[in-house]
Amino acid sequence: MPIHQPQQRTDVQSDRTGVQQAEAVLVEHYPRLVRLAYVVLPPALGRHRRVLTAHAVVQRALPVTGSGTSGPRVPAQSRRTGAPAGARPAPQGASADRGPSGAAYGWVRLRVLRAALAHERRPRWWPGPASLRPALPVVWGLRLFPRAGGVDELALDRALSAVDGPVRAAFALQLLEGLDESGVRELLAGAAVADPAGAVRRAARLGRPDRAGAQAMLRSGEFDPCTVQTRPSDLLRRRHRVRAAAVAAALCVVAGGLAVAAGEGTPSGGGGGGRAAAGASYPVLDPAELLRTAAERWADTSRVDFTAWPARGGRADDDALLGRALRTWAAPPESVRVSTTPGTVTVPPAQPPRLLFAGEVDGAAVVLLHDGGVRVVRYAEPLSGSGGTALDFARADGADVTTGAAVVVSRTGDGARFLLAPWIDESATRDLLAPDAPGRPLEVGPDGVTAAVPRPAAGGACGTWPVLRLRSSERIVEKHAFLLTDLGDPAPAHLTYTPKPGRGAPARQPREATSTEALLAWARTACSLRTLAGSGVRSVNNWAFAEQKLPEGGASADWLCTRADTWRGPGRVLVQFLGPASSAREPAVVVADRDDTALCSRFGQHVLAGTRWKAPSGRWYILAAGSRAVARIEVSGAVRGSADRPTIAVRASRDADVELTASLRDGGMLTAVR
Repeated sequence: MPIHQPQQRTDVQSDRTGVQQAEAVLVEHYPRLVRLAYVVLPPALGRHRRVLTAHAVVQRALPVTGSGTSGPRVPAQSRRTGAPAGARPAPQGASADRGPSGAAYGWVRLRVLRAALAHERRPRWWPGPASLRPALPVVWGLRLFPRAGGVDELALDRALSAVDGPVRAAFALQLLEGLDESGVRELLAGAAVADPAGAVRRAARLGRPDRAGAQAMLRSGEFDPCTVQTRPSDLLRRRHRVRAAAVAAALCVVAGGLAVAAGEGTPSGGGGGGRAAAGASYPVLDPAELLRTAAERWADTSRVDFTAWPARGGRADDDALLGRALRTWAAPPESVRVSTTPGTVTVPPAQPPRLLFAGEVDGAAVVLLHDGGVRVVRYAEPLSGSGGTALDFARADGADVTTGAAVVVSRTGDGARFLLAPWIDESATRDLLAPDAPGRPLEVGPDGVTAAVPRPAAGGACGTWPVLRLRSSERIVEKHAFLLTDLGDPAPAHLTYTPKPGRGAPARQPREATSTEALLAWARTACSLRTLAGSGVRSVNNWAFAEQKLPEGGASADWLCTRADTWRGPGRVLVQFLGPASSAREPAVVVADRDDTALCSRFGQHVLAGTRWKAPSGRWYILAAGSRAVARIEVSGAVRGSADRPTIAVRASRDADVELTASLRDGGMLTAVR
């Protein structure tokens, strides 16, 4: 035993030196580490709590004395000198390992990253960190938040709030820490992330196409929790709470004795009531704390989205109903039916939500809440009968004049009622499968709730496709009509149209689907929307990317790329061929179907597609068409052919196996989408 004692002493001294190096790193790079923690923490915490939590995460990165956590094994010399990777810590004066590339900094950064990511893995009912230790610093009576940036910073913050913690971590490690993809994957794996490679791939899509601009924004004051502004909390409400606390303390003495006496005769097993009661104690679950927007605020703000909606409905002042809605959100009992659109979290609100509506609709008391950035939540309880309580979560980040124009407030078997935004001046319905039929006026109540709108058929024959046709107010300089359709989610999807490419004209941009050309295209593609039901679709665009003269008679056909963008980011694409038709509603032919793709978006502007087509003579052809940048198309395989233009038709048997490729004007190559 005496032989090993010097080695043990050396290890203890080495660990102590390593912790001292880590402490020096924390002090030297504190602002950098706090910024990293702030970006990785869930934006749903709210800026005040995220600032304090970021500081707490970094300040608690060092192990508590006696905790048993060993310090970093800091190499005695810089690796540039050729020292082995497993060397023991350097003396306290050595500073090379305290730099951003040193082992001590890497050890502290990993602990900060683990702690920040742990906040997204906390229990659903617990609003704070996963650990039960109080997280200092704590600020009373003040609200802290970083300096506000511009529109671009707000857009980046919204994009970060739409992804999970590992993706935010990968994004920050690349742009703030300068790590390459392999380094990020290794660090995320060390932080116990389940899919580091997937997080890196998804992070690569953030901030495009201007990654340098995104890096500059991450380093701006918008994401700097060390340079903050302060505002007081609600002073009057705080005074009332102090007085109420004094009264409550006195009552607790009496109530405690009564509770003990009553408890002797009360059976155990409350059936989950404890969680709901605990949830009621959170300030954000107090109906009195709900945010309410002034009635005319929407006409005097540059942020025209759900934050501009006033509180409406006949029960907007019913604290009992609002309290039940908030407590159910915090801890839904087993009997409550909970539904979410894909990519929507169900955690309790991090700050008091905004009240949009509370009233009675179709035999239910309905409450609509907005958490300030990401979600719209619908609570519904039956007024009578045996119907169950429902809680629906929907994404709402990045909503605007059109995508924030309506929310489903009630849905029955045959139709749905919508709560319209306060900036909607005119409302009507029309049938997408009847492009020549005029719209019908839609009745809207004083509280903004519409009459029932028939729902598109979910299965069977596709005979009609009802849509909302809304017009915004000229008071927001956005007076235009647009179409929304119900795809089964709380928020309807916005329909747009991109016209055919013009000769020598610049690339067209999506526009409202209200023109005759747009309505004719949607009449033949509307029924394909049934495949998108319940998938959290935000908007659907029909892009007429090519027009083709058909062989044997010269009739025309159109090629459309129907792109559905979801609230969470990924899109789905259907490429459809619109050949000659006997009626305006004859369905198009779907020739390609792709999920999770950038095709037919601003980040995927080139497309090539093909199909087999039977001419009136009975002959079969291979048809292909490309977008406006396609200069040449080649057909190979069972038949061969080429054309120096964006379309081609080649005679072939019905079952001919061919490959389609295209050359772009800038020298790139395309293969056909399938």
